[in-house]
Amino acid sequence: MRIFVIFNHHKVQNINLMSEKTIINLNKMSDDAIIQTIADFVKHHRLQQNVTQKSLAEKAGINRTTLSDLELGKRSQLITLIQVLRILNKLQVFESFEVKQQISPIKLAEMEMKKRQKASRQKKYKTTNKTDW
Repeated sequence: MRIFVIFNHHKVQNINLMSEKTIINLNKMSDDAIIQTIADFVKHHRLQQNVTQKSLAEKAGINRTTLSDLELGKRSQLITLIQVLRILNKLQVFESFEVKQQISPIKLAEMEMKKRQKASRQKKYKTTNKTDW
């Protein structure tokens, strides 16, 4: 069970994302609110791992003020977020972005029908002994 702390309008709320009772509807959130949620996620996990901004920024290859801006909810580049999440070992948040190729049932059936059912018979070659010797 995951619990994230979301700071919104100076109020602290504990939200259990795995609970059926509590559902965050991201579609109803403003862009700035989503950015702030991401910022709070980064800060929460940095503090949970007891890592300073300076240390995390150095390991991620970014400036400390860039990390500070990210944690404050200022608009940042996507590459910055990826670098920070990599160091925090939280890249799994991007798993839902993976595009998985799906084969339709009809195409799958066609592929199965085309699959070889038997080995073909070996052709016998007639050898002729034509030699000039």
